[in-house]
Amino acid sequence: MTNDGRPLLLLAMARKLRLEYAGACYHVINRGNYRRDLFASQGAAKSFQRCLFEAAARFEWRLHAFVVMRNHFHLAVELTEPNLSDGMQWLQSTWAARFNRFRGEIGRPFQGRYKALHVEPGTALAQVAHYIHLNPVRAKVVTVERVLTYRWSSLPQFIGRKRPAWLAAETILAESGNLRDTPAGWRCYLAYLGVLAEEEAKLRAEKFSRLSRGWVVGSSDFKAGVKKQLADQGDVRERFEVLGADRSAHREVREALWEEKLALAAQALGLNLAELPAQKSAAEKVALATVLKTATSVSNPWLATRLQMGQPASVSQYVRRFRLRGGADDRRFKHALSKVKP
Repeated sequence: MTNDGRPLLLLAMARKLRLEYAGACYHVINRGNYRRDLFASQGAAKSFQRCLFEAAARFEWRLHAFVVMRNHFHLAVELTEPNLSDGMQWLQSTWAARFNRFRGEIGRPFQGRYKALHVEPGTALAQVAHYIHLNPVRAKVVTVERVLTYRWSSLPQFIGRKRPAWLAAETILAESGNLRDTPAGWRCYLAYLGVLAEEEAKLRAEKFSRLSRGWVVGSSDFKAGVKKQLADQGDVRERFEVLGADRSAHREVREALWEEKLALAAQALGLNLAELPAQKSAAEKVALATVLKTATSVSNPWLATRLQMGQPASVSQYVRRFRLRGGADDRRFKHALSKVKP
């Protein structure tokens, strides 16, 4: 305890909470420790790209752009669940373990916690993607005419025949002149990148530097909205501070809140959580899951485990079918929703 009676953990606040929710977009950046050239070899770059692909599939991310440079990486990530911290922890720790094992080294390859700028969907997100795609050009690794030959980027993946399902093209194409997702459309996009690269160097630097600085990228209205969401999380932050500021504490707080909301939903629907049917897609389970998915930032993995609904991806399918059948219009469902919403 401190002299004024507060727990010491309140004074040991090492990190701020990241605002995470389904649909949130980020420009994520991290560098090698001491700016070390982590990805100078093709093997290191290839293994990181493979880990990134695994992370995108595992955490159901939508990647709008990525690039792996000699000593750093950039990602334009959109979440389908509030799991940026969990996903980045898995990505960096998994690759670090593989990297150290291959090199026979110990220690952390990255400089520390990654940087994640909150990005407004639409135009701002597309600008971040262009910035990422032009990184090899700005670093003078390739000319803009040969940017497609840079292997450790999302560009070849977009244009290739076997594009990963989690690679999202619609925002880039829409914000580059409503281009079509065809070979001709991508040729136009490459030409558009060429125009951006030809801008006068100083102006381009001023324009693009804003996309990797600060904490949020977007309009003033978007920034104000993000600030309000952070302010509205006062109860979460308060409890998070008492527990301490690491990821496990963050997860513990979120899961405790979800458990409280689940109990409220069950009470409103007249259900006993200890006596739910065994069937994974039971109507009672799906109704509870839909209430929480509508009113909270609950994750599919937590619902799948807590309600025994099978795979996390199945939860989204059950909820979608429930809504398509009009279940969300039911009077009892609306009553439960009103009890769970803040």
